[in-house]
Amino acid sequence: MEYAMPLVDDLLTEMEAYLWFCPLDAASGFWAVMMTRRARKISAFVCALGHFEWLRMPLGPKNAPMIYQRMIDNALWGFVQPKGGWATFTEQMRIAEMTDAEDRAGVTEASVSPNETSRTKFEADRALSTTKSAVATLVNSPLADMYSSGEPDESSLVPVLDRRSFVDDICFGSETFEACLATLDRLLSRFQECRISVSFSKSLFVQRKVDFLSHDISAAGIAPDAKKAAVVTELSSPASKKGVQSFLGALNYYSRFIQDFAVYGAALYQLKDADFEPGGDLSAARQSFAMLQQRVRDAPILRHFDRGKDVHVTLFANEWALSSTLMQEHEGKLHSVRFCDRVLKDAEMNYHPAEKEVLALLLVEGMLHSARWEDYSRLHPVLNTRVGAQV
Repeated sequence: MEYAMPLVDDLLTEMEAYLWFCPLDAASGFWAVMMTRRARKISAFVCALGHFEWLRMPLGPKNAPMIYQRMIDNALWGFVQPKGGWATFTEQMRIAEMTDAEDRAGVTEASVSPNETSRTKFEADRALSTTKSAVATLVNSPLADMYSSGEPDESSLVPVLDRRSFVDDICFGSETFEACLATLDRLLSRFQECRISVSFSKSLFVQRKVDFLSHDISAAGIAPDAKKAAVVTELSSPASKKGVQSFLGALNYYSRFIQDFAVYGAALYQLKDADFEPGGDLSAARQSFAMLQQRVRDAPILRHFDRGKDVHVTLFANEWALSSTLMQEHEGKLHSVRFCDRVLKDAEMNYHPAEKEVLALLLVEGMLHSARWEDYSRLHPVLNTRVGAQV
């Protein structure tokens, strides 16, 4: 199974008009997805207690995130519907759940036959789930399989949000408190139709500032999560190449907030195991490490990208790295929207400075593909000309 998963950067855009935010966390995660009989047999396992089969989707299967993401996307956008329509499916699922609840209410330790000394309450519950469960029967029927034909059915549903979720994490907002409540009401009604629950304890409802995917989001802009950023700034200097890689991996998630990340990080990327042996020179690496920690500590609040405003880009290129800063004017001043940078490849290090600046411009255009739709392919021929001979 292949299903495109969302990118974190794309989910942090299109929030420039929001004043109120509402992050939701779906309850139970993958367990909200019922397993078909075939899937139960495939995912079965044996342990010291016996043979077990998953009744709901576990965390282990590699396609579990894609299946769950597809289910949430279908609820948000209304792509397809079960055979017979959502109203029919919802009513039949309600009846099936009531039937199962009534059956389970009669299964107690006392109700188990005394002749079946080896049968426990757990085994009795399992028997009801696998043989008599009305919900399992409905899930395995063609009525519930909305993807069996491989073609989407015409759905009566309309999108309730113009945004995607990141698996079970959803964030949306509105300009006014009342509009945010109205969107929340539509979303919860849709989730009720699609049999999706929301965790009350993990969700926030109509707030000025929220945490979403380890980012602090407000009307003022986006900032890294203060607690997670503090952990990075308190790390001691790594004593091995693996420690350096872990440090750089932690910074990569917040690289959009770190100006000249690749410029200072290049010295760390070039480290080898031999550099950490006695006699190795780590002075440049320690300086880069300290500078990157300082940049994380001083990370600014990045403004939301506004499609209606002009874009200003500053470019920087040296012998080993590129750096670009996207800015827009707010309150009469230019504010940073995104920092983009990368280390140059071996062949690119021989480029003319003007060619490197073109690469820096292409870098920011490529990273912001979801923010602006521009034809920047005309910049590529510049790299094929003899810039050095013309300048």
